[in-house]
Amino acid sequence: MTDEPPALHAHAADNLRFIRDTMSRAGQFTAIPGWGGVVMGATALATAAVASRAANRRQWLLWWLGEAAVAIAIAAVTMSWKARRQEVPLLAAPARRFAFAYVPPLAAGAVLTAAFVDGGLSARLPGCWLLLYGVAIATAGTLSVRVVQVMGLVFMALGAASFAAPAHFGDAFMAAGFGGLHIVFGVIIARSYGG
Repeated sequence: MTDEPPALHAHAADNLRFIRDTMSRAGQFTAIPGWGGVVMGATALATAAVASRAANRRQWLLWWLGEAAVAIAIAAVTMSWKARRQEVPLLAAPARRFAFAYVPPLAAGAVLTAAFVDGGLSARLPGCWLLLYGVAIATAGTLSVRVVQVMGLVFMALGAASFAAPAHFGDAFMAAGFGGLHIVFGVIIARSYGG
């Protein structure tokens, strides 16, 4: 029995598949920190518990803005650790493209936050924040692994549901989104995509 070499077209197809897969991965931003998402979710759950007992909307807003600052710090540190572990430079083209897709919806959220507060609509900020954070994750997620985009779409759906629900459920939606979704998707990303 003789081993025949693989047909030339089969070898070429395998090479082409390898090249496509390599180029696809090279264009993806893969330093999304799964365990960082879990920690962000835990701090958001704690913030939701405290903010829901705030004496007024101003204190509520300060709690959540403080949580946003904490979440940004957690994301920056854990993203840096994951990028270093994966030997992926954070200033490479995929990371820059991810940032350019991620930041504009968040900037829109900052502008709308000021407008909502000025207009006496701070009770509706949970829907605004969840929706625009979802847009940021979903659009940037097109440049990352598929589960990131799915996470963004779920955040968007939760934000839309928050607008449809009575305003007094805002903290429950914030806990479900920034807490629960970060934990669930963080675990998925950590287990499936290296931390």
